[in-house]
Amino acid sequence: MSKPLAVKASYPPGDFAIWIIIYVELLTFALLFAGYAFSRRSDIEMFNASQLLLDQTSGFINTLLLITSSYFVVKAVQSIKNMTAESTKESSLAASRWLLSALVLAGGFLVVKLLDFVHVFGQGITLSTNKFFMFYIILTVFHFMHVLLGSFILFVIYQKTKAQGYTQNDHKGMETGASYWHMVDLLWIVLFPLIYIIR
Repeated sequence: MSKPLAVKASYPPGDFAIWIIIYVELLTFALLFAGYAFSRRSDIEMFNASQLLLDQTSGFINTLLLITSSYFVVKAVQSIKNMTAESTKESSLAASRWLLSALVLAGGFLVVKLLDFVHVFGQGITLSTNKFFMFYIILTVFHFMHVLLGSFILFVIYQKTKAQGYTQNDHKGMETGASYWHMVDLLWIVLFPLIYIIR
């Protein structure tokens, strides 16, 4: 059995254009997070009372789903990077399975978040209810849209991987999509404790 050829790792991984998008997205969310923190300082009691109306369990479940899905995406990329000439089919199959698992978890996140929205909006809460829920709705809906886009990107990568479209020397597209998905995960890791936990 031949060993995988040494391939010089590119940094940052994936296409450089995706990193411009990632930096812009991170900056946008950072400004929203800062706005939330600043507004919370002016009325901590109202923010804490409003926070109690959220379902922390669903937020925790979604955190586990996204972190695990990111791990599966990492495993998919590793499968392609460790590919040999003799293991092209097997490596592609393994990578596609990891990506499919990540997609299933992404779908789980979307379902749980939709149920969370039903719970919140079912209480008659809107953007104008108070500042806490204004930020909650803006941040979580904005992030939800990113998960939708990220899921679509993962699906495209999954389809190409299943068709053995990536090789050890040519998998920049996979790394590009993986980088975006990790950003989506990172944003939720910050958003969850900020909105659901910190008091």
